[in-house]
Amino acid sequence: MKSPTSSDTLEKLTNRLSRMPGIGRKSAQRLAFHILKLPKQDSDELAQLILDVKTKVKECHICSNLTDADPCRICIDAKRNPKQICVVEEANDLIALEKGEGYRGVYHVLGGVLSPLDGIGPDDLKIRQLLERMRGEVDEVILATDPDTEGEATAIYIAKLLHPLGVKVTRIARGLPVGTDLQFADSQTLAKALEGRVEF
Repeated sequence: MKSPTSSDTLEKLTNRLSRMPGIGRKSAQRLAFHILKLPKQDSDELAQLILDVKTKVKECHICSNLTDADPCRICIDAKRNPKQICVVEEANDLIALEKGEGYRGVYHVLGGVLSPLDGIGPDDLKIRQLLERMRGEVDEVILATDPDTEGEATAIYIAKLLHPLGVKVTRIARGLPVGTDLQFADSQTLAKALEGRVEF
């Protein structure tokens, strides 16, 4: 099929951008033309940032948050409560909860949720690493997975593993609409959900 533009390079960029989540064909084309119109210094900077993200960003060896320095800022912050761990699906969820500014514990990023249909089981998530953290002094684990089928199943699975260890397990309150991703919820709703968490 003949390229809709006269430039194969521009068409390749459009096609690549359209494969990104939430970016349709028209949005990808707008982005491609925007990049084309950028001053060379700006486009070089954008290209370098993409390379830097791939080479410099890594997982914190303690909580699996994305970070430039290991351990991450949250894990080394002496003002945070290391005895309270909030379990989230992805680093995006951690960022969303931090915007609420009400939580002063630490985090654990699972890297996804249990999804047998997609072939994602317990060994594909950072569940073993979470259990290893229980060897330290932990008072409470807050399960803050999304309130959808996979998020609920993941929370139930983790709770069953944690209960025999004698640690208090809570679930964030249902202030979040069912099916909502944490990263799209407003900060006040997230703060209230954390405040109103219940034992799980």
